Amino acid sequence: MSMFVSNKDETVPLFKNPVLEYFTHIHWWVPVLVFLPAIVYFGYSGAVAAPTWWQALLAWLGGVVFWTFTEYAIHRWPFHYQPTTEFGKKIHFMVHGVHHDYPRDSTRLVMPLLVSIPLATLFYFAFSVLLGVYCDIAFSGFIFGYLVYDVLHFATHHWPMPGKTMKFLKQYHMRHHFQDDNVAYGITSPLWDYVFRSVPDYMTKTKVPDEK
Repeated sequence: MSMFVSNKDETVPLFKNPVLEYFTHIHWWVPVLVFLPAIVYFGYSGAVAAPTWWQALLAWLGGVVFWTFTEYAIHRWPFHYQPTTEFGKKIHFMVHGVHHDYPRDSTRLVMPLLVSIPLATLFYFAFSVLLGVYCDIAFSGFIFGYLVYDVLHFATHHWPMPGKTMKFLKQYHMRHHFQDDNVAYGITSPLWDYVFRSVPDYMTKTKVPDEK
């Protein structure tokens, strides 16, 4: 866990070049504007292409579930890899370490479009190779899961969360930041933490910040 953690909505520059620095910041609603139309488009085209409505629904739900695994895998292994070289440490800080040092930086809580769009494109081509006629509908579910993740991640850091489920997800993610960053990698769901045994110890009574 980082030795320094800011609990203020403040930022730190990652690049001296102002153009590069500009593209490391993004507001939470930008992915909504970009990906929501794509979810609708691929969902419609995929539903039309699927043999039956229930197969389309299963493929869409499969895409959502696959996103939750992708979210967990990326967060646990690439994002929390511990490099040993100075260059590796700098890259790691730019990719994810900055978020742990400045968890309330409101412009670095969702993935920049220069990263999310190329990754989405790569996943789409992989789906087209592996899933055939179910490609579009599964991809719609996948990017729906991603969009939920982006908005929910911002919400856990900045919005009051209504209801028991939302409060649970907020506290679950806050445990990752303020108690032990070797557990609780899931943000939209703790499912894969249970599968891979990285659920935090809930027997502890230690409280974590409930950010408002």
